[in-house]
Amino acid sequence: MILRKRNDDGQLKTRRPALLLHVIEFAKNFLRESPGLIELAPSILSADFAHLADQIRSATEGGATVIHVDVMDGHFVPNITLGPPVVKSLRRTTDLPLDCHLMIENPDQYIPDFAEAGADWISVHQEACMHLNRTLHLIRTHGALAGVVINPATPVETLSEVLDIVDYVLVMSVNPGFGGQKFIPGAVHKIRRLADLRNQRDLGFRIEVDGGIDVTTVAEVVRAGAEILVAGNAVFGQDDPKTNAQKLLKMATEASLQKV
Repeated sequence: MILRKRNDDGQLKTRRPALLLHVIEFAKNFLRESPGLIELAPSILSADFAHLADQIRSATEGGATVIHVDVMDGHFVPNITLGPPVVKSLRRTTDLPLDCHLMIENPDQYIPDFAEAGADWISVHQEACMHLNRTLHLIRTHGALAGVVINPATPVETLSEVLDIVDYVLVMSVNPGFGGQKFIPGAVHKIRRLADLRNQRDLGFRIEVDGGIDVTTVAEVVRAGAEILVAGNAVFGQDDPKTNAQKLLKMATEASLQKV
């Protein structure tokens, strides 16, 4: 559910009613009851920022249902990207949920700003949070779905105490910081392990994967249990984003029918 309205000049404006936490709970229940729902989340890190609105529109026409926003601070990862003002501008260009992946130190300081700018989903790195439980609750209190991220060297087991309070887990299949990297195969085992834990504990979180997702890797991660597929170069790198998105989603959907 996207809580937006347009003001007099036609721009999208964020609405955060008092019952938003109930809406989040409804969304969680819906996702729990919709196992295997495959979604494509194009990462704008690989898009042409001179034509960003057009590229987002094209990817949306190709079936994208989430827009992934990579936020980097030059400290937690060796790159700098964008902040709340860009998210606020993005909010005016699309009705799709904005999935803000915070690759930053001290995320608690900035979570309110990203939520106010229009982020619908906010994820933080396990490795960056001294008090992860508190940070995840902070995200929820600001009206966003809460996600936790693990880097390639971080075991799934480090999340055992928060899996019952997150809306989604993002598995990095590359080391964060740059687009266009090669997929790290060990991510497949992590995705499968998360899917097993979810079933064993009867939990409702979804599994997202980010890094090196393209036509050569998408089927494998979906068969392992990934449901939200972040793809940058595979969507925006070359040719038409609409066609690229359609191709990835077709392969992902076919792979979801082959899960074992």
